Amino acid sequence: MRLAGWYWKPACCLGRSLALISVLVSMSASAQADSDDTQPAEAQRPTILFNRWQEDWSVLADPDVPREPFDEFKYLPLSTYDPKTYLSFGLNLRERIESNDAATFGLAGNHSDTYLLSRFEVFADLRIASQLQFFTMLASDFASNKSPLLPVDQDRLGIELAFAALTEPLGDGVLKVRIGRQQFSFDQQRFVAVRDGENVRQSYDALWGDYEIGAWRLISFYSQPVINRDLGSFDDYSSSHLTYGGVRVERHLSDTSSASFYYSQYRKDGASYITVQGDETRNIYDGHLNGHLGPWDWDVEGMGQFGEIGEDTIRAWAFGSLFGYTLADTAWTPRLGLQIDAASGNENPRSHELNTFNPLFPNGYYVTLAGYTGYVNFIHVKPSVTLHPTKSIKLLLAAAAQWRQTTADAVYTQPITPVPNTAGHGGSYTGTYAQGRIDWSLTPHYSFALEAVHFRIGSALAAAGAHDSNYLGVELRYGW
Repeated sequence: MRLAGWYWKPACCLGRSLALISVLVSMSASAQADSDDTQPAEAQRPTILFNRWQEDWSVLADPDVPREPFDEFKYLPLSTYDPKTYLSFGLNLRERIESNDAATFGLAGNHSDTYLLSRFEVFADLRIASQLQFFTMLASDFASNKSPLLPVDQDRLGIELAFAALTEPLGDGVLKVRIGRQQFSFDQQRFVAVRDGENVRQSYDALWGDYEIGAWRLISFYSQPVINRDLGSFDDYSSSHLTYGGVRVERHLSDTSSASFYYSQYRKDGASYITVQGDETRNIYDGHLNGHLGPWDWDVEGMGQFGEIGEDTIRAWAFGSLFGYTLADTAWTPRLGLQIDAASGNENPRSHELNTFNPLFPNGYYVTLAGYTGYVNFIHVKPSVTLHPTKSIKLLLAAAAQWRQTTADAVYTQPITPVPNTAGHGGSYTGTYAQGRIDWSLTPHYSFALEAVHFRIGSALAAAGAHDSNYLGVELRYGW
């Protein structure tokens, strides 16, 4: 009966969301049908990208490119001689209803909660002759009815992005430099991410440079990650008390595979773990390999962390992998997947060596959006099947089992929050969860997603008095 009651609120919200979506799909399908009848097949509008600053709207200088309402704000030419000199405006809107029972398995005062996460972003993009770019994005993020509010939940109004970029040919390659508040991510965003899964995205006040030549890309960066306060408007800040920087080398091994390696350093003053507090310095080495060959695809990453915190040394590691086999000639094009991940925990709380892995700036949805488990002190095995009923719909079905890497350390929720009364107590088995997710690209502007997770606790959590938990999230996005 409790479970049925828990699903009632999100079910009502889902009904309203689906009704809205049906109207949007009808309107967009009609507009698309009209434009498809009159446009040349080769004329293409830009795609709405994950990183909006990477879009190039100068294609609207071509009169054969199909037009949509308000295109006069997507492309405002500033030069009669160079179509690449222009000003563009845009926005993102994401509304997600979540019902969570509960983020820390009921052990930290969290109970069943249904709330709305709302993210609104508006931006201006100034381009000068394909060489200079000035990009600014404001964001307003709210979490209605959510308690307690976490730093990643709400930021009433702030500067999410504000940077200048230079692109310049250099020798046989291309040099790109960015300075200012920006966002960047690496690989599968396991450890360095934009943090799109949460409501407030992760920004960095940074200096970034990369040089691309042939199959190589060389990157160097220094950043002060932005911290969200939400005490007022425009109060986000960064400082020398939290820094992250490094160098990275990427190489295309073939048309379908690539490899990368990077060294970086993470520094945080006043860091706190279960057994030690103090100024933290981690020297980080990361290697990554990904690609596909025929029906097979793979993505493998390993990271080692070495340094010190207070008077203790740091020795920690993590491993992540995704493998898949796609049945291209079968209905719905099923992909059979296997995800295997692991991260170290603290082996001996009485020693002067800390083995707890720091996931740095992870993206929550790499595991699940529910946030029940973090990339710390865990072993994670997740078989899955991904189906494509249509070109615009993707369905994921998965089940996973989790263990602690060591029982001396705690069970952690995202990103690195220890579950109370689990360090040194209970067995290694954390639990099993089932996950279902639907992603639907309704139109070039609208997308819809639904994710459900049921987590059945194991001995490590049962010994602490935890209970099984459930998550349901319904999301609608719009990009212009």
